[in-house]
Amino acid sequence: MNLKTLTAVAVVGLASGLAHAAPVEVRVTVRNLAPTNSVSFAPLRVGFGNGTFDAFNNLQSAFLLGQPDVSTAPIVTVAEGGSGSTWLPAFAAAEPNATIGSVVPSPAGPLLPGASAMGTFIVDPMVNRFFTFGSMVVPSNDHFIGNDSPTEYMLFDASGNLVLNSISQFGNEVWDAGSEVTSAANAAFLMGGVNAQRIDEGGVVNFNFDRLDAFNGLTTAAGYTFNRQFGASDEIYRITFEVIPAPSAAALLGLGGLCSLRRRRA
Repeated sequence: MNLKTLTAVAVVGLASGLAHAAPVEVRVTVRNLAPTNSVSFAPLRVGFGNGTFDAFNNLQSAFLLGQPDVSTAPIVTVAEGGSGSTWLPAFAAAEPNATIGSVVPSPAGPLLPGASAMGTFIVDPMVNRFFTFGSMVVPSNDHFIGNDSPTEYMLFDASGNLVLNSISQFGNEVWDAGSEVTSAANAAFLMGGVNAQRIDEGGVVNFNFDRLDAFNGLTTAAGYTFNRQFGASDEIYRITFEVIPAPSAAALLGLGGLCSLRRRRA
């Protein structure tokens, strides 16, 4: 077998291996579509998983998932402080092979109305076909967006193909965690608010965006005067997905041919 044949075989083998390799790079872009001076969003906490991890259900108390009380329940750390400090570890514990992380604006901080942010993640589309997310809605005490069913958003089909290009969140999809009493004095993202303080509400997770009106007319940490404005059917947040293409087999074959030609000339 000559040098040219060996090179061709090697490159075809490499291209074939890449074509069947499981991991793909996924670009996640988030956009705050709320009206000017309306809600902002904490960094988006995300997980690409097998559809097992479940942090809450509608009309039930937030799941503790090993935490001592509701104040540190995984979805509550998202809803009350935007951090996901127990949400991300709980996801990893439930699904050790999941890809988890955050989409953080630049500069870091809340995603203001009209702004966007982007993050990239390496995902195994054959194993981690489902997408789960959570983000605090601010200003608030315990409002957030997220999915209560871990299989609600199937990102990849059984063959590993991307089948979901975007997720839209509307006004009537804003959750109230039911964990903290609404109070401007304890709210996040308000001038003078002390987010570390909380009064336990003892309620259940439920859809409720009207309570955000409690903050109308107050000054946010970003300096604007808050006004909710949006209604139940208004899109306020969008998540889009894109698989970043790997080098094509044709490009690899071309590179292999060039290498072979250079060796022959040498």
